[in-house]
Amino acid sequence: MSATATTELASLLLAGTPFIDVRAGIEFAKGSIPGAVNLPILDTDERERVGTCYKRLGQEAAIELGHTLVNGPVKAARVDAWCTFATRHPQAWVYCWRGGLRSRTAAQWMAEAGCIRPVVPGGYKALRQRLIDELAQPAHTEAWFVIGGRTGSAKTALVNALPGGIDLEGFARHRGSSFGRRAGPSPAQVDFENALALAMLRRRHAAPGRCLFLEDESRQIGALSVPLEVYRRMHETPVAVVEVPLEQRVSKILDDYIRVDLEEHVGIDPEGGFRNFSVQLEESLARIRKRLGAERFLLASSLLQAALTAHGSHGDTSGHRAWIELLLKEYYDPMYDYQLSKSASRVVFRGDTAAVREWALSQY
Repeated sequence: MSATATTELASLLLAGTPFIDVRAGIEFAKGSIPGAVNLPILDTDERERVGTCYKRLGQEAAIELGHTLVNGPVKAARVDAWCTFATRHPQAWVYCWRGGLRSRTAAQWMAEAGCIRPVVPGGYKALRQRLIDELAQPAHTEAWFVIGGRTGSAKTALVNALPGGIDLEGFARHRGSSFGRRAGPSPAQVDFENALALAMLRRRHAAPGRCLFLEDESRQIGALSVPLEVYRRMHETPVAVVEVPLEQRVSKILDDYIRVDLEEHVGIDPEGGFRNFSVQLEESLARIRKRLGAERFLLASSLLQAALTAHGSHGDTSGHRAWIELLLKEYYDPMYDYQLSKSASRVVFRGDTAAVREWALSQY
C-alpha cells in the first residue's frame, strides 16, 4: 500500500471515524475497528451460502445468489439501517474485508437512497494492518517507563492519572492476576490489539516524543497476550516501583475485587449476581491451589467461605480482609518480589504513590 494510502488510513483512525462494518457477524466477532458498528450486507448464514456458491460455480453465480438473498424488504431494511447510522454520524465510512464487492455494493445502494458515504480503501484488512504496524515497531524516539509495585499498590490508577499512561488491563478487561477476571466477557485478542494500537497511535500523534507509561505486566493478561514487540520493549525499559503499606493494599483490593466486582456482577444479573461473584472468587482461588500448597489453600478457602457467608447474609465485607492479607503475604508479595529482583538493574525510582507520580511527571 502506498504511503499516501497509509497516511489516509492513519487519519481515519486518529479522527475516531465511525465505521459501518458490512461484514457478517461471525467476521466482526473475530475482530473489528474501535468505533465500528456491525450492519452486515450478508448475515453469517447468507455469507456461507454465497461462499459455497462461489467455490462451486464462480463469482457471477455467487453475486447473483447474493442479490437474490438480499432483495425486497430485506435489502430495504439493511439500506435503511446503514443510512440511519450515516445520518446520525455524518463522517461515517463503509468497509468490508478488503474494500471489495460488499462495501462497494453497500455504498452504491446507500447512494441510490440519497446517502453518499466513502468506502475505506483496502477495507478492514488495511485498517488492521495499519494498527499491527503500530504494535510491531514501537517507536524508539520516545522514552518508555514501567510502573511496578506489589499487588494492590494502585498501579493502574496511577498509570491512568499520567498524561502518557496506557492501561493494558483496561483494554483487556482483566486485572492481570489469578483473581483478575471481570464480570462480563473480555475482548477478542484482535480487538484488544486494535484498541491498544489505536490508543498508542493517538497518544503519539497528540504528543510526539512524549514518554509513555505502562503498568508492569506479564505477557498474559487473563486469556489475552500483550503483543510481542510491546512486551519486549516494556521489559527493556526503566522501572519505577510504587511502595504502599500492606494495610492500604488490602483496602484497595477489597474495594476493587469485592465492591466493584460485585456491583458489576449484580449489574449484569441482579438475581444471581452474588452467586456468580462468589463462584468466580472460589474458582480464582482454586487456580492457584497447587502453588499455594495444601495447607495454605485450605486456610485461604475457609477464610473465603466465612467471608462470603457474612457478606451474603448481612452485607459485612470485613471478613474478606483476612484471606486477602493471607494471599498477599504468603503468595503474591513473594512472587512479585522474586520477579522484580530479576529486573533490579532497571529500577530507577522507588517511593510512595505521590512520590512516583511526581517523579513520573518530571520525565516529561
